[in-house]
Amino acid sequence: MKKAMIIGASMAVLLSSCVSQKKYAEMEAKQKETQDLLNTATVKLNSCLEEKASASSELKILQDQVGNLKNTNAALLNNVGNLATLSTKEAENLERSLESIKEKDLQIKTMNDAINKKDSVTLALVTSLKGALGNLNDEDIEINVEKGVVYVSISDKLLFRSGSYNVSEKAKNVLGKVAKVVNDKPDIEFLVEGHTDNVPIKNKVLLDNWDLSVKRATSVVRVLQNEFKVDPKRMTAAGRSYYVPVADNSSAENRAANRRTRIVVLPKLDQFYNMIEDGMKKASQGGN
Repeated sequence: MKKAMIIGASMAVLLSSCVSQKKYAEMEAKQKETQDLLNTATVKLNSCLEEKASASSELKILQDQVGNLKNTNAALLNNVGNLATLSTKEAENLERSLESIKEKDLQIKTMNDAINKKDSVTLALVTSLKGALGNLNDEDIEINVEKGVVYVSISDKLLFRSGSYNVSEKAKNVLGKVAKVVNDKPDIEFLVEGHTDNVPIKNKVLLDNWDLSVKRATSVVRVLQNEFKVDPKRMTAAGRSYYVPVADNSSAENRAANRRTRIVVLPKLDQFYNMIEDGMKKASQGGN
């Protein structure tokens, strides 16, 4: 009888270990999948910002070229004095120069229109979010634009209880207002980032700060999807742990600022450059 009890206890320990290893493997796989999504979104965002900088540089080159062409024309007119006395070659040069200026001006206008349209869309989105969220305390929620990207940062004290990843009922009211804005703008995609402070956490459910930050992001995504019908294909959930702080963790106030969830609206720069490309084609056809 005693031997049977020992064997039974040993089997229970082995089964418990298997279950624990299985859960750990699932959580590791889930964390890797989330990190892969985050890396993809980060690469996309960095690429978009680099492309915008390249477009601005190209615009400056075009503007300089137009200035040079105008100076060339002015010099031609000053040297000749009267169009009636222009030689055939000079007249042809002037005509080609004028056509080139016309085409460059159209290209510049196209690029300016595209940039202005993108800026207008960003401004409209920020205005819609601020209008929907109303006069919330700046410590709880913050909306800003950095390099053309819209960020909505929500404090953890509004979204979660300490050490928890369950979204509070008060926070669902806020997320519902955000969902209303994004549902009205079906073309935008966004990333939900979970951030923590550097105080270590580990319990029966959470392995560490990485785990907490990912679970908080996925909790927000699930609320947006299940309760407010936001298309899941438009969302990415990611955890950043405590590695992207907004302040050092030397005080309780700073640690509170670092504990946040960020909604990052990802710019669709492919649409922006398609607009420029179409405009360039029209400008070239018009010049010809």
